[in-house]
Amino acid sequence: MVVHLLPAGDSADTADAGPASVGLVVGRMVGGAVVRNTVRRRLRHLLAERVDRLPAGSKLVVRALPGIAGAPSSALARELDAAIDRAVTRAEQRR
Repeated sequence: MVVHLLPAGDSADTADAGPASVGLVVGRMVGGAVVRNTVRRRLRHLLAERVDRLPAGSKLVVRALPGIAGAPSSALARELDAAIDRAVTRAEQRR
């Protein structure tokens, strides 16, 4: 999977920025409609548990790559954790 994070605006006060938002992109290369919807549900469930780790007001996009459908949930969770950590670290370094 590929994760892109757009931090909240450059303002110093992020308390007024609101909650983080998350978007999913699961293309046809992942599989048929049933497979794509299953992947979407699995990712949505994992992201719901992790959205509080994102900076306030930020926007996260997760793009599923082919092969993700056969991955066990534990592997997806580990990969998602690592990808979110990398994205947040990169966003903090850019500030």
